[in-house]
Amino acid sequence: MTDPVIIAGGGIGGLTLALTLHQIGVPCQVIETTPQMRPMGVGINLQPNALRELFDLGITAERLDAVGLPAREWALVGLNGKEIYAEPRGKDAGYNWPQYAVHRGALHMLLFDQVVSRLGPEAVRLGTKVTGYKAVAGGVEVTLSDAAGTTEITKGALLIGADGIHSRVRAQMHPDQPPIHWGGAVMWRGTVRAKPLRTGSSFVGLGTHRQRMVIYPISAPDEEGLALINWIAEVTVDRDGGWHHDGWFRPVEVKDFIHHFDDFRYDWLDVPAMLAQADCAYENPMIDRDPIPTWVDGPVALMGDAAHAMYPTGSNGASQAIVDARVIGAQMVAHGMSEKALAAYDAQLCKPVSELVLRNRGAGPFGLLNLLDERCGGHFENIDDIIPADERAQFMSKYKAAAGFAIEKLNASGPTIEPGARVSA
Repeated sequence: MTDPVIIAGGGIGGLTLALTLHQIGVPCQVIETTPQMRPMGVGINLQPNALRELFDLGITAERLDAVGLPAREWALVGLNGKEIYAEPRGKDAGYNWPQYAVHRGALHMLLFDQVVSRLGPEAVRLGTKVTGYKAVAGGVEVTLSDAAGTTEITKGALLIGADGIHSRVRAQMHPDQPPIHWGGAVMWRGTVRAKPLRTGSSFVGLGTHRQRMVIYPISAPDEEGLALINWIAEVTVDRDGGWHHDGWFRPVEVKDFIHHFDDFRYDWLDVPAMLAQADCAYENPMIDRDPIPTWVDGPVALMGDAAHAMYPTGSNGASQAIVDARVIGAQMVAHGMSEKALAAYDAQLCKPVSELVLRNRGAGPFGLLNLLDERCGGHFENIDDIIPADERAQFMSKYKAAAGFAIEKLNASGPTIEPGARVSA
């Protein structure tokens, strides 16, 4: 019997990889630390390049509509409440696939349910983590540990580290890597029932690079016109001494940070009033990791945040994890369950995605706010006098090309994995 591909981590990337491997006839086993899958987190965006892959996996628009809704617009607004830049998104922009704003936890559970349905409940082993690996003839020996501290060794054909920013697999592969990088930005995230802005499905970035809000709906409006709105409040602080809290993610009270946004009141939006009605709030620093020269060590590869944890400024962290999974599958179709397939995946994605990590660290598409602040402090009468339309459009075009969802290239490209493709024995 062929040894399975072992996937360390049952997040969005790891579960997408499991579905991909099942689609192409490769046995796999997902190892997940949490003892019980449950929906965690708030809103995220999935770009058209990721939606193409989910559709090719049989994740339908109807299923996605149950966890989010298609995004129609991306807009930046200055401190004075005036528009800096706006563009249609997804199919409204001419893409062959939509962009979706979804509840991260609901999407995660959707993927988990699909894995259990298609591969069987034994495909995901909960309450267990991958703590180490050793390349051996014909594959890799993987060390597992459960909550009681019991360890065991299991054999896999390959090991894929999809175990997040604190990846144990990456730590072994790159033992001298720098610590997690924090640039000084603190984010508070939550949701609120409210009327959606602008088109009714708009992603709105508001403020400056030092102090801003991101607001977008992650559900269709109800009969009263109210939708579940995802919001992110962010400020940049003095980071001397590093992050001062024990954890990287913690629940907080809105009153602890709402004062930063007292002046964000406009005729079309009252941010303090919106935040006061929030049903939850979580604090975490905006963190990433420095790029590494390779994601592969023989029969072991990294993907998702384990490979390229990035700032969420471009709304493409989850999208890139989905793309990673599909590229791994495509290279297995081309090269079999082999180290050669992992090396080809590394050669295709490591360098450009590492550049994207650094681009997001430089504010990604929100860099327009930095530029506006440099030129006028965020206040203006006519944005064309400050940043001409052609300059704004070129800035966004460069980012979309770097992030892999430039419209002409994406629409013209064939499927990452051809329908019916299988890995030969």
